[in-house]
This record gives sequence, C-alpha cells and structure tokens, in this order.
Amino acid sequence: MHFDDRLATVLRNRAGGERAAKTQFRQLIDLLGERPQAGDKALKAAAYLRLIALGEMISVADRAAIVGENGWRFRNPELVKWFGEAHPHIAAAALYRANLTGEEWEEIIPRLPIRARGFLRHRRDLPVAAERVLDALGVSDRALPQPVLEQLSQDAVMPPPPVEEPEDTPEEILEEPAPLSLGTLETSEAPADEKPAPEDRPIESGKDGIRALVDRIEAFQKVRSERVLDQDDPRLPLGEKDAASQARPLDQFVFGSDTDGRIDWAESGIAQMVVGIDLAHAANDEDHAVRALRMRQPLSGLAVHLRGAGRIEGDWIVDATPRFTRSEGRFYGYVGRFRRAVSQVEDRREAEADRLRQLLHELRTPVNAMQGYAEIIQQQVIGPVPHEYRAIAATIAGDAAHILAGFEELDRLAKLETGSLELEQGDADFAAIARKQVAQLQPVLSPRVARFDTDFGEGLAPIALSAAEAERLAWRLLATIAGTLSAGEAVAIKMETGREQVEFALSLPSGLKSADDVFSVETRANAGALSAGIFGAGFSLRLARAEARAAGGELARVEDALVLSLPLLTGVESLPSPEGQPDNATG
Repeated sequence: MHFDDRLATVLRNRAGGERAAKTQFRQLIDLLGERPQAGDKALKAAAYLRLIALGEMISVADRAAIVGENGWRFRNPELVKWFGEAHPHIAAAALYRANLTGEEWEEIIPRLPIRARGFLRHRRDLPVAAERVLDALGVSDRALPQPVLEQLSQDAVMPPPPVEEPEDTPEEILEEPAPLSLGTLETSEAPADEKPAPEDRPIESGKDGIRALVDRIEAFQKVRSERVLDQDDPRLPLGEKDAASQARPLDQFVFGSDTDGRIDWAESGIAQMVVGIDLAHAANDEDHAVRALRMRQPLSGLAVHLRGAGRIEGDWIVDATPRFTRSEGRFYGYVGRFRRAVSQVEDRREAEADRLRQLLHELRTPVNAMQGYAEIIQQQVIGPVPHEYRAIAATIAGDAAHILAGFEELDRLAKLETGSLELEQGDADFAAIARKQVAQLQPVLSPRVARFDTDFGEGLAPIALSAAEAERLAWRLLATIAGTLSAGEAVAIKMETGREQVEFALSLPSGLKSADDVFSVETRANAGALSAGIFGAGFSLRLARAEARAAGGELARVEDALVLSLPLLTGVESLPSPEGQPDNATG
C-alpha cells in the first residue's frame, strides 16, 4: 500500500495559493502516472477530483507546461486517457509523454477523443500494435510534408545523392521560430461537413515549392479562422473577450453618406458590408425617406431593413443629421447611427441567456456527481471509511459546493442582465441592514488593523426589496470591498437619504482605486472569510450592479468611490426618526 500512503499524504494538504497548487498538481500526476497497482479506489477517485479542483487555480498554459516537462513518463493508461480528454494543449503534452505497452495502447486509443488520436501520429516510438489501431481508425499524419528542394544546375552532371530525410524541416527553411504542424489542430476524422484542409494540394519543387508551402499555411490559417468565427458557443459573463467577438451580430454602428443618401463611410470593420447601401431603397417607407433626403431633413427613427452579411442582416433604426460645410453652407451628406430594432436585440440576448443556462446545467451535472460521491464517502453510507479519507471527502464536497455557488452567481447575472429575473419585492430598511453588516465585518477586519469609517446617520432607508434581496446586495458590496482591504487600510462609508433615493457611497481601497474598470478587475479577496464570490472582485461588483439596476437603482464609480443609488419606497419626510417618536401614541 506504498502508493496509497504517499497519495493520502499529498491529499491531506490543502493548496492555499497558485504556487502550492502547481506543486500539488505535479505530485499527484507523478503518483498517478505510475503503473496501475492495487489500492483504494476511493482514494484514487479523490486524487482525480483534486486535480479537477486544482485546474480551477492553474491556467491551461501552466498545466500544459507542467505536463510537458522533461522527465515525465506516464505509465498509467487511466491517467493517459484522463489527460486525453482535457484541453488540447494539455492532451498533446500528456500523450507525448505517455509510455504504455502495445496492449494498453490498443485498449485506450479507441476511447480517446478524435482530436487526441491525431496527436499520436507525430510520435515515432509507438509500438506496432498502437500504429495498427491508428491505421484501422483512419488516423493519418496531418503534418506538412517535407518540400522537395530544387537541385542546382550542376547536379545534372553529378550522381544523385542517396534518398534521405532532409535535415532541415519546412519550418527551418521558412525561418519560423516554432514548428508548424496541422496534426495538433485537426485529424482526418473531422466531420464530413467541415471544409477540406488546404494541405490536400500537391507541392511543387524549388522556390515555387516553398512559395506553395507558405500559401498552404496561409490557406489553412484562413480556413481555421473561418471555423472559429462560425462557432456559436455561449460565453460566460466574466468580462473576458473572445477571439470571435468581432464576427458577432452588431447592435449599432456609425455611418456617413453622400448627398444622395448612399453610404460612403462606416466605422472600422463594418464599412465593407454597408458601403454603397442606398438609405432610401433600404427604408421600409421609401417615399418618406426620399422626401426627407430631398428636403435635407434629419432622419429620426427611420426603419430600414438590411440584407447581406449575417452581422448586418435584419431590421434597423436610423438616426442621422445632415452635414453642411462651414464656409459655404453647402450640403454634403448625412452622418448618423444604425441601431438594431429593440425586439431583435432582446431576442438575441434571450437566446444567448438560454444557451448559457444550458451550459451551466451541463456543468452542474458532473459537479453534483462529485459532491454526491464525496458525501457518500464522508458519511460512510456504503461502509466504514478511515478518518483521513473522510476528511479528504469532506474537502472535496466543500469545493464542489463552492463551485456550484459560482454557477448560481453566473446564472443569476445572466438572468439579471437579460431582464429575465425580477428581484423579490418587499419593504426592507437598507440603512438598518447596512449598519448590521458593517458591525459584523468590523471584528473580522480588526486582526488586519483595517476598518470601516461610517457615517450612516440615524434615519431610515426603506426600499422596495425583500429583506433577503437587500441583505444579499449589501453583503455582496460590503464583503467585496472588505475582502480587498490591505493591512492598516480604512474605507469611508457614507449614507445620504434624499426625497426619492438613498445614496450609499464607499471609498475605493488601494487595490481597486488604480483599476480602469472596477467591474472587470480580477482582484481576489485577501481573506477567504470575506469573499463574496469565487470569480474575483470585478465579477462580484458587476453582479451587484445588475442587482441594483433590477431594483431601479444604479451602482457606479464616481472618482475614487463606488456609489450605490436605490429608490426609496416612500418619501423620507413621512418617516419618523427613532428619537422623534413619542412613547405612547394618542389620538
């Protein structure tokens, strides 16, 4: 049981930071990469679950670099198969380091994803059995072939050299810093409806052959980019920017036209799709548009329908102003803005929210399974379990619950930003809630000599939210700010109640003050107990902003402070203060 003892020792430690997570990741794959042997299956399952949890703390690039380090020889088919289902970069590194027998390769290759099988074609040390399985599955080498270099003219009178593999690769001939191989990008088992890869064309020899090779690389990159732009995967609302965002449907764009109302300019990336469009002919009411253009009148709310590229296809509203030269007052066209019809924007956002909810549902399923299995072990449902294993299972169950809570926050933000979720109505006193939560947070901040300097006054701040919704909004804001406080730092909090709204202002800590956009920063909490979410301060503040807007208010940065504005339920003048109330009400 030497394997189990070492594995249990590693799992007993909790990775508290990225460096510790990388160290534990190396230790686990080192132990799991050994030859399969007897041991506790529950402990091995816990190790794989811990690898999944560590993956949340380590980027894909760093995990791929760790797996690809020299010295690894993964001899466990189970680990090789598990890595083969991971991100392509990680799978490629792991399959390059895998050291299995022919029988083991025969068993796992058919169970590997199609993309992962293609990585194996670049290995020249596979057993014959593995090569035979790859041939049977139709997996072929998709690397660029070696070019046939043109011989010098004097070779005509010299005997040809023996046929050998050229020492220089095509990449070296082209002076590329990194190897260019298509095998890591796709395999011959790609779906039939995909575009054919450009490497199917023959290569000519000599300089023309090198030129043809370059053309083929460019053609492949073009085909690949088109495939990326065609993807319609939902994005998580974390503020990240994806490579295909430029190709997504537009909500608005700026344009200019000539004197006849024909578009002759548009903002970058849009011009090639709209230049030349006649506004009058595109308008739903062509007669009205022609009259407005002839009379040089402003175009306000002009409904048009555009045909063409997918990004501009559909109904639009045009607002434009005529332009005149300063010196002569001569009319020389229009400048304005296209904006999508509201119904189309709402329909698209609702569709994106539906896809995101479906994605979250699919992500919850495996995490729920992990949590359930860990709880079964921890609670000894199927039999006695050693205490150390129960402790590991409890940690895994807690991590799974943490991940599920993050999914709930993603789902909540998606629903709030698309208007598909309404906050529960009520009559909560936001001032009383804020005072109570600040009092709870002050003792937690004391060990770091940090504090809140408050100026709440004695008044009430009734808002049209239930107590649970108001507490959630206040805690998300206060805990996020408190979690980013440095040692010895103080945050000033001031509440002002007007006739129609309450303003709750918090000065920004130093960790957030320097950020260009506090709603997209990835700052993590300095103390785990004060974390309002698993995605960082920016996401939590963005969610708080969405909740404030759903309540009819706003959360915005004003210089070096965050200001939360919420509408009051009733006029403040009719609300008595605690000191002003008589002891006994008499008629």
